[in-house]
Amino acid sequence: MQVILQYISDELRGIYPESEIQAIGYLLLEKLTGFSRTEILLNKNTQISREAANQLDGFLKKLKNYEPVQYVLGSTEFYSLPFKVNQSVLIPRPETEELVEWICLGNDRSKPLKMLDIGTGSGCIAISLKKNFPLAEMDAFDISPEALDVARENAKQNQVNINFREIDIFNPPAFNKKWDLIVSNPPYVPESEKSEIQRNVIDYEPSMALFVPDDDPLRFYRTITNFARKNLKIGGKLYFEIHYQSGKKMLDLLTECGFRQLALKKDISGKDRMISGII
Repeated sequence: MQVILQYISDELRGIYPESEIQAIGYLLLEKLTGFSRTEILLNKNTQISREAANQLDGFLKKLKNYEPVQYVLGSTEFYSLPFKVNQSVLIPRPETEELVEWICLGNDRSKPLKMLDIGTGSGCIAISLKKNFPLAEMDAFDISPEALDVARENAKQNQVNINFREIDIFNPPAFNKKWDLIVSNPPYVPESEKSEIQRNVIDYEPSMALFVPDDDPLRFYRTITNFARKNLKIGGKLYFEIHYQSGKKMLDLLTECGFRQLALKKDISGKDRMISGII
């Protein structure tokens, strides 16, 4: 195993930072061998099969083209749960785990809450919440049928029941139900920031799930906030992940739409990243 880790390091040196190469090496070996990281360390003199070696070279070829390791492996972990991912969905981020944690800490898990995740993508938010709120009735919307296919696979893998629907939030149908909690992590990166985004994100992750026009960066937030105002129960909560520079504008937007008890929360890096309000 030690020889293979060194081989991976040599192949990827100069393309990725050394700290990232080490993490990628363990992820690749975990996938190829089924071993945990501890087992890899304990079996440092163990060799891999020719078949596994060929598969490894295929992985490395993709990584040299800057394809994210999560797509290369077809899987990732989010909130301690396994998720399948492909280029139809965004790779779940640690900041979104913080949003899920905030919701888990701020709501009663013993109640049969009605929850909705708008723009569910891989289903990571909806599935993680359903795991932690077992009595909740969970709905999840997305405009992409390909993303919903991935989300349904993830719900099945994690053994949760979620009502997935293909819905354009800019043109939603009427609903005869109201939710206790609505959450969304919509596109929020301005087009002008594309030049600052890493190549592996630009080349492989779905741009429709990332970017918004410079002249209307809050278009999703405004639409979802208005939807939530009409479709939340009295006392219902709205949660968003946001662009780190839009905190003040989001506070103004939620206030104008009648939300109260607003809370703006920073992520682990100290940047404004989440907001919530009650209708």
